[in-house]
Amino acid sequence: MNLSIGPRFETFRTRRGGARFFMLLLFAWTASGCGGSGERAKELRFWAMGREGEVVQELVRDFERENPDVRVRVQQIPWSAAHEKLLTAHVGRSTPDCAQLGNTWVAEFVALGALEPLDVREDRSPEIDSSAYFAGIWETNLIEGVLYGIPWYVDTRVLFYRKDIVERAGWREIPSTWDEWRDLMEAIKRLVGEDRFAMFLPTNEPAQPILFGLQAGSPLLVEEATRAAFSGPEFLRAFRFYVNLFRDGLAPPVSNTEIANLYQEFERGYFAMYITGPWNLGEFRRRLPADFEDKWATAPLPGPDPDRPGLSLAGGASLVLFRDSKRKEEAWRLVEFLSRPEAQVRFYRLSGDLPARREAWEAPELASDARVLAFREQLERVVPQPKIPEWEEISMRLRDRAEEAIRGARDPESVLAALDRDVNRILEKRRWLLNRRARASGEEESDEP
Repeated sequence: MNLSIGPRFETFRTRRGGARFFMLLLFAWTASGCGGSGERAKELRFWAMGREGEVVQELVRDFERENPDVRVRVQQIPWSAAHEKLLTAHVGRSTPDCAQLGNTWVAEFVALGALEPLDVREDRSPEIDSSAYFAGIWETNLIEGVLYGIPWYVDTRVLFYRKDIVERAGWREIPSTWDEWRDLMEAIKRLVGEDRFAMFLPTNEPAQPILFGLQAGSPLLVEEATRAAFSGPEFLRAFRFYVNLFRDGLAPPVSNTEIANLYQEFERGYFAMYITGPWNLGEFRRRLPADFEDKWATAPLPGPDPDRPGLSLAGGASLVLFRDSKRKEEAWRLVEFLSRPEAQVRFYRLSGDLPARREAWEAPELASDARVLAFREQLERVVPQPKIPEWEEISMRLRDRAEEAIRGARDPESVLAALDRDVNRILEKRRWLLNRRARASGEEESDEP
């Protein structure tokens, strides 16, 4: 369309209604793509959470330049509202085409039938190969052997510690076994005195007893994740180790809400060690004084025995496609783009989120940072938590029961027996559904000639 505005048009525009006609004509010209490349770009809806939803906009612009037939509409969602908003969108059949999903949520959305399987796409992809990812992180996206997500960024937990206090206690580095670690904590306690502690293990966080249990070899759940195994010998050993840190005065029996400023308390030596994740790397650097830079470090977690290195939890977020999407091909192209090593390095620079791809860790800013490299080492030894929708409720029940033992109200054995009963009740519906599925499968087999 050739739109020229000459004297005759100006004369017409001055007539009654001419201005309105002009606006309608201009809108039609714009909508038709006049002066452009022809077809309108396809719109792709991508939901991302928290700060990731803000910084990913820069990467999306590069994707759009490379894919001029696609326009990505990024919706940034606060983490506090993300879970409910995704559930509401699924119920209302208004899910996005692609989204960032916390990898502990994958099992729940698979159970709802919301996510698109990705095995065939991953097999054919020149960009994505499972061998390029940390095995424990990749495993979080496999539900009953089917792939539903591609790791976008990763996190796990390591030990943040006061390097100067550990050295004053007579240790040059964090030991590799529980027994030696316990010896170090006792040495720190003797050094710092009655009103300070070796470890901070927030009583309102279930992650620590869970990871100790996994380190000790506990399955946590058994019989296809339909029954609890917390009373088993592996978890009992880990739970005693954990509870005794409080009972013996090595860790304060307080939650993180009872500490006004975590970073100030770490600086003043209220505690010397803390198990936490990569989100605190930037926080520690920003909130601790500049002259404190050489006084703290990070280390992989100790394990229960010399032949059993310390495991940690596989965390982070993955990129998923939704079954109801009408733009799956375009959404997969975005997933492939965001999964490139160079895109992951840039994303790290923008957000501080650790890359899921091993190749990205060769970037100088990652390879030369000793505190970050502790995470790199730990990521080779991470395992998923049980991949069932009920797990979040179970972990909260574990937290509540653990506090009974920490406060001395009950002994570890009776606490874990009560926890098993709680969890078995939570899993009652899961057992019923699996039994029903098994019966249906048996009936189908019996009908075969």
